[in-house]
Amino acid sequence: VQLVESGGGLVQPGGSLRLSCAASGFAFSSYAMRWYRQAPGKERELVAAITSVGDSTNYADSVKGRFTISRDNAKNTVYLQMNSLKPEDTAVYYCNVFKLRAYWGQGTQVTVSS
Repeated sequence: VQLVESGGGLVQPGGSLRLSCAASGFAFSSYAMRWYRQAPGKERELVAAITSVGDSTNYADSVKGRFTISRDNAKNTVYLQMNSLKPEDTAVYYCNVFKLRAYWGQGTQVTVSS
């Protein structure tokens, strides 16, 4: 299993970013996918999740209405569209799949600052 995140960067408050996670080594379309984040000095937290076929999603209260998780099973990729970003969204964002155990990507840094 390999998960490779991309799309992070520095953005001003109120801006947008789109994260991508390219997956390989497993039957991507058969598994739910998740995005987590970890800010400095804090525990890793679940941000968003999507079912294997993309028919259901759920979000942390802190990002509802601002973030959207989606997936393209033909491309083995899951996305996180982040709008109206706030400084408190600053964190390393990780892609996750549970296949007998949890697998993680290397993470992508998102920094929201003016």
